[in-house]
Order: sequence, then C-alpha cells, then structure tokens
Amino acid sequence: MSKLTTYISDSYKELLHKVTWPSWDQLQQSTMIVLGATLVITAMVWVMDVAANSTLKFIYSLF
Repeated sequence: MSKLTTYISDSYKELLHKVTWPSWDQLQQSTMIVLGATLVITAMVWVMDVAANSTLKFIYSLF
C-alpha cells in the first residue's frame, strides 16, 4: 500500500512542479485548431461518403 501512496504523491508533485501548463491564450488557440481540423476532416469524410454512395447506386442501377 505504501508504494501506491508514494506513486500518487510523486505524481501529484510532478504535476505541480515539473509539468509546463499552457496559458489561456495558447489553450484557446490549440482548441480552435483542433475544431477547425475536425470540421475539415468531417467534411472530407462526408464528401467521400456521398461520392461512394452515388457511385454504388449507379453501379447497382446497371443490374
């Protein structure tokens, strides 16, 4: 049990003293980049889905 408490204590100290946390402005900028990338990737997947669906409907209509 002492190993667990030592681990938790050391982890807490590391989070307080050794980790460099981003500033509020950096956090907002990173969030906007992630949201923008998510929207772009979502749009690309949607376009590929519509194209594949249309292609398959055309191929199935031939038979």
